[in-house]
Amino acid sequence: MPFRRLVVALLACTAAFAHAQSASSGKPIRFIVPYLAGGTTDLVARTVGEEMARRLGQPVVIENRPGAGGNIGMDAVAKAAPDGTTIGFGAISTNALNAHIYRKMPFDPRRDFTAVGMLGYSTIVLEVGPGVPVKDVKDFIAHARRNPGLHFGTAGAGTSMHLAGTMFAQMAGVNLVHVPYKGSVPGITDMLGGHLPAMFDNLPASLPHIQAGKLKPLAVAGKRRSPALPDVPTMAEAGLAGYEVDPWFGVYGPAGMDPKVVRALNTALVEALRQPAVKDKLEKAGFTPQGSTPEELEKLTQSEYVRLGKVASQAQMIAD
Repeated sequence: MPFRRLVVALLACTAAFAHAQSASSGKPIRFIVPYLAGGTTDLVARTVGEEMARRLGQPVVIENRPGAGGNIGMDAVAKAAPDGTTIGFGAISTNALNAHIYRKMPFDPRRDFTAVGMLGYSTIVLEVGPGVPVKDVKDFIAHARRNPGLHFGTAGAGTSMHLAGTMFAQMAGVNLVHVPYKGSVPGITDMLGGHLPAMFDNLPASLPHIQAGKLKPLAVAGKRRSPALPDVPTMAEAGLAGYEVDPWFGVYGPAGMDPKVVRALNTALVEALRQPAVKDKLEKAGFTPQGSTPEELEKLTQSEYVRLGKVASQAQMIAD
């Protein structure tokens, strides 16, 4: 790049960051995570938020506001002032699925947010606790047929894990009972204690226990195997042809944000995800970082809202 063009580009970035800072009056940026601390979203938000703060020159403060499948936290984002001081950790559930399965929604994911940018994709793993006499998906299906009403846990009603478990039960032809927890950690604790036989969980939360040999992974829900668990098959490879659930995550702000502020936040987000240390940490935890433009996240949100509406209807998913 010629020197003059480089200088112009640097000045443009600096101006964008300055605008974001002036728009928020130098206040810390609240990054609302609508789930409990210790889970996938919390890990990703803290890792990415720290790097964004360096680039924006403003503190990024993580605020966990769990409940109602993520709706409580994202409602706080939707109702915040659109000045760039509040952003939220949206997901396939909060911004595409929940509106179709919750009887009452405090916001409309199609209209009440400003898309900032993608964070990436997580991996859902079907895992069993110690003492459950199965070694693979085929065994698990047989075990479930011998024990109709077998419980499986997730990080909450309306989550992508709930979707994954419901689709599994339908496609495998088994009767499973969903046990929604307020985050991954309580469910994992019950599995380790022998109180819950199985879970569909986001991999980053369960991975340390899998690596320690305390939980047994049977399959991952996505299109491809996870680099963190290369020997664990996909659900399709394990016998459920056509099964695929790939949960995505993105950063959103309230509707009506200044496009210049959105661009500044997006630039900081994308650059944070590109940092080798950030990528390495997230990938080792089972998360696949992938940034995007605001427009790309908005397009994904709208298309997934339509697609998952059909899935939820067919699966008769309902959450209170």
